[in-house]
Amino acid sequence: MWRIPFFTFLLAIFMSPAHAQGGAWQACHGVASPAGPVLGDCRPIADVVDPQGREIWIRSIVQAPADTRPRVLYVAGVASSEAWLNGKRLGANGRPGSAAQEEIPGRYQAIFPIREVIWRDGENVLVLRLSSFHGGLRFARPMSAVAVLPYPYPPRIAPLAITFLAAGTLLAAAFGFGVIHAMRRTGTSLILAAMASVATLQAIVESLRTLFDYSYPLHAWRMSAIWVLAAIFAVLLVRYVSTRFLPGRRGVITGFSLGLVGATALLPGFDVKTIWALILGVALAALPAAAGAWRRLPGARPTLAYLTLFLALALGLPEWFTDLSYFLLAAGLVLPLLMVEVVRLGRDDRGREAALTRAASQPDRLTVASARGVELVPIAEILAVVGADDYVELRLAGGRSLLHAARLDGLASQLPAGFQRIHRSVIANLSRVQRLERDGDRWRLHLSEGVSLPVSRSRLPALREALEAPSVAVAA
Repeated sequence: MWRIPFFTFLLAIFMSPAHAQGGAWQACHGVASPAGPVLGDCRPIADVVDPQGREIWIRSIVQAPADTRPRVLYVAGVASSEAWLNGKRLGANGRPGSAAQEEIPGRYQAIFPIREVIWRDGENVLVLRLSSFHGGLRFARPMSAVAVLPYPYPPRIAPLAITFLAAGTLLAAAFGFGVIHAMRRTGTSLILAAMASVATLQAIVESLRTLFDYSYPLHAWRMSAIWVLAAIFAVLLVRYVSTRFLPGRRGVITGFSLGLVGATALLPGFDVKTIWALILGVALAALPAAAGAWRRLPGARPTLAYLTLFLALALGLPEWFTDLSYFLLAAGLVLPLLMVEVVRLGRDDRGREAALTRAASQPDRLTVASARGVELVPIAEILAVVGADDYVELRLAGGRSLLHAARLDGLASQLPAGFQRIHRSVIANLSRVQRLERDGDRWRLHLSEGVSLPVSRSRLPALREALEAPSVAVAA
């Protein structure tokens, strides 16, 4: 696997830069000949080496190595390449050309071994011919590196091992949340399964450059996939936190996050797009978490603290964050949530059993497990029950409301006959109905107080029949 080293580490530690002796690459007019490239009219390159949409010849001066270790030329970028050292051809990566039809795309990373006899004492002339007609999207810095490196490389498997460990952990979490969703049909478990799956996919896509020697035209697709997956993770994170702690505003918050995170597509550079997609998602998710902490909802404060840490690392160490810590933090977020979900589901089951036992002895009251503790609510005071994922909101007389750790389907069987399901997420107390009226192509049910409730078309006939019963008076 000598063609797939950890080049980022090597460039930082062992690089003998190709821009030694003054540091500048020169762009030249050049032609290939049996004796080597013939260059003329060479001029310094002021900015970056950019072969996109053209063929270029570049040269630089490198110093002969001070030791006897073998050297290789490492070229990474969105281009086909051909290299010479002191007029001796080192090799080709694909085939550069002056037009798309003449070019054969090379790999994104290429290594050219340098024979010891090619080196001269002192200065050596390195020449490259580059072209990039098949790159797809245009990059601000198409060439990642051109460097002379010692070989063999020291083993550096730790970063890849950590990434794979995080990916395996996230995959296991995705499976766990999927099982929970299959058992309980809770929306939060489905969102968390999607979050873990997306983070797993991004870890795999991030590792492709190290694992596979892919053709350079695929690099644009890989970078696009990294940004898309980061953006999806950010929006799912916002959706999850708003569903848990601010369910009444989750649609607005999720829609806003879609627009704001999607706007990062307009930023220059894929690393910048990815970093800001994650930062914006975490920042927006912190808002409903803060609202939940202020209302003292269970789990809100730890979630807010974790998101704050997430955001601090993203702002303080953006490159480290996108390369590695994102996967570790994602795993650190979803794994505790998985354990919390399992514990909470067990606790909820026990709480529901106890509530049913107490309710059997007091049929006129509903035992509600809320953030304030356990409360016995007179059923006659309940105006409506509105579903909020694995919680329900009890709307009570006098403008009060309570969050109850129960599901709408379970409450529908516990409430007396005067309550009826009028929408997939709403149960109404028919004894509190004032009128049923049409609102455009929809129907709304008005109670004695509070906001009107939506009525689904499929449940409208049953509701009309119930309201026409002698025991219910309603002005239609």
